Amino acid sequence: MTEPHEDGMPDGLTGPERAVWRAFRIGRTCDLTEGIAERDDPFGGREWGEARSVRADVVALLLLAGPPARSGRVAALKLRGVRITGVLDLAGGTIGPYVELQGCRFDGEVVLPEARFGTLRMIECALPRLEAARLHTEGDLHLPRCRVDRGIRLTDAQIGTDLLVNQIRVWPDRRGRAITADGMVVAQDLQAELIETHGELSLRGAKIGVSLSLRGSVLRGAQGRRALNAPQLTVERSLYLNAAWVYEESGSAGQAGSATATPPYGVTPVQGARRKPVECHGGVRLDDGRFGDAVDLHHARFLLSGARREEVSLRRIVTPELRFNGERPAEGRVVLNGAKVVTLIDLSTSWPGPGGLAMGGFAYENLVPYGHFPLARRLEWVAAATPEYAPEPYERLATVLRNSGEDADARQVLLAKQRRRRETLPLAGKLWGYLQDWTVAYGYRPGRAALWMAVLWAAGTVAFSHYPPVPLKADEAPEWNGTLYALDLLIPVINLGQDGYWRLEGIWQWAAAVLIMLGWILATTVAAGATRLLSRG
Repeated sequence: MTEPHEDGMPDGLTGPERAVWRAFRIGRTCDLTEGIAERDDPFGGREWGEARSVRADVVALLLLAGPPARSGRVAALKLRGVRITGVLDLAGGTIGPYVELQGCRFDGEVVLPEARFGTLRMIECALPRLEAARLHTEGDLHLPRCRVDRGIRLTDAQIGTDLLVNQIRVWPDRRGRAITADGMVVAQDLQAELIETHGELSLRGAKIGVSLSLRGSVLRGAQGRRALNAPQLTVERSLYLNAAWVYEESGSAGQAGSATATPPYGVTPVQGARRKPVECHGGVRLDDGRFGDAVDLHHARFLLSGARREEVSLRRIVTPELRFNGERPAEGRVVLNGAKVVTLIDLSTSWPGPGGLAMGGFAYENLVPYGHFPLARRLEWVAAATPEYAPEPYERLATVLRNSGEDADARQVLLAKQRRRRETLPLAGKLWGYLQDWTVAYGYRPGRAALWMAVLWAAGTVAFSHYPPVPLKADEAPEWNGTLYALDLLIPVINLGQDGYWRLEGIWQWAAAVLIMLGWILATTVAAGATRLLSRG
């Protein structure tokens, strides 16, 4: 290119480049499409020749040092159906004009590290790679329906308003990452609905000012990496890792009922829509995340590999609401160790079985079952999380049930805890445990003790009414009363004035000893149960 003409247009530009230059000065869209869908498809196999080609250097010149707008117009780069040849390198540049590229093809990488934009929109474009570490935009960054062959890098990028990448398809870079956005800050929403990644989506330490939506997306890990790797993620409102509604009749896709953030999770979808669940083919890591409203996993599908020890890891997350009501993972583990949740909304069929769940130190205050979730299944849920006995999950569940007024269920949970504990004891402890369980259910069913006392008392009364014993001291012995004597033997400590004044012989001596022993056992188990109840489990 040689010296520019008066209108700022350099010599040596091709016809398409001159058209782009003129359109730039008046903020008009330069449309190089042919009007035939097959030929205009940026992802199709047809070649776009010189009539649709613009050099990346010309685009860079316009954006970095372009001519002023014509009087009464605003300069902007708006392209449709354009093939951009070479590498578009705007690294470190400050781009003032509005940029919107629709249905364009890039032969080379788009290089934007440390560049500054107002708003950048690339819609349904084909790119080999987008390199945009530390990119800064005052407004939006839009990349909907784009296809990127070798990954997107947005590490430490700062997006002034929204980041929109709905329906994007991205293949991995040489390290197995499709989208790398560690440390990225988005001032408002990050919308990544119905996207498809063929490598890791990495959001380590990212901060989202409103909500993050991955509804209906398909995330595939590559080269042993996770599908979603987002430890220390901060989302001021909600993380939506749930289903989207896809409208088949119109051929477009979007979300309907899943858009709400409160129960009952949306309205009835319009006719012709089908639910498309989010799918994670590989591990998901949200450790140490902070979410202001909710983590929504409604209709989520986790396809994990047990051989690779893949997990849905929610270690130490903090959120007011966790909605765990997706499909049960067939393999892998769900880990909630150290998580803090106010309300857990879950489905009985969503949780994995024994060995597939860990929740040591998992704190929650309210349980809201999504559908039927009987106590027996809830106890199986706790048992699945404790292959080796641990009291804390049982105690947490009992506390939550008691606080919600379910005292009977809370006692049932604590009884289940004692039965699990019994399995870890030596033989003598097990035998003693079985005896406590059989007699008074470890004190959690005190009515049993009264029943046993009544039965033994009646048996003792009948027995001793047929045996007049010999007094030890005739002048000191009270009048014989078999009913009071049997009760005096059964109740330890308390003296009813019969025990100690009579001499029993033979089988009657053994009968008295059995009543005394059973009385002590019943009293001990009732006292232990009362202690547990008073200490709230």
